[in-house]
Amino acid sequence: MRIIAGEYRGRALAAVGKGDAGAHLRPTTDRVRESLFSVLTHTGAIPGARVLDLFAGTGALGLEALSRGAETAVFVDDGRVSQGLIRKNITICKAENAKLIRRDALKLGVNPDAPYDLIFLDPPYGKGLGERALRAAEAGGWIAEDALVVWEENAPQAVPDGYQLESSRKYGDTHITLMWRDLSE
Repeated sequence: MRIIAGEYRGRALAAVGKGDAGAHLRPTTDRVRESLFSVLTHTGAIPGARVLDLFAGTGALGLEALSRGAETAVFVDDGRVSQGLIRKNITICKAENAKLIRRDALKLGVNPDAPYDLIFLDPPYGKGLGERALRAAEAGGWIAEDALVVWEENAPQAVPDGYQLESSRKYGDTHITLMWRDLSE
């Protein structure tokens, strides 16, 4: 795994290795990240974005966004292996505008800062955790009113109430749903 473009381009990220079976580490491949970030570039959502990376895993999505001009990124993961990888990858990229929160994405609590406008949501596949994490983030004030949510799963996801579909894409067994938070309804 590597950073594909931007300030950190070409930096090799820490290898996942055997990880730990309970960690459900399944990094987004370079090919999928490259395609995804091509789409995100066209939405205009990255420059200056405040990024929230839920179920961050290795932190590759948030670090790629930082590399391409996001203002800051907060990584949320409660897995011991994931936390170690995220810390290593922040160090590799020398990303001073990155922060790790060691917490379950379903139990975020109240956001002590401004809301985030680009949300990466990459829960363990097939466990129904995505929408629960999204609702927990909303309840705690983590998601801006006009945020773009990038939801990665192994099957297409229905767009929850309060969101508008931007697009949906399939890359092998990975389904990515992009949706804008829309509170105007």
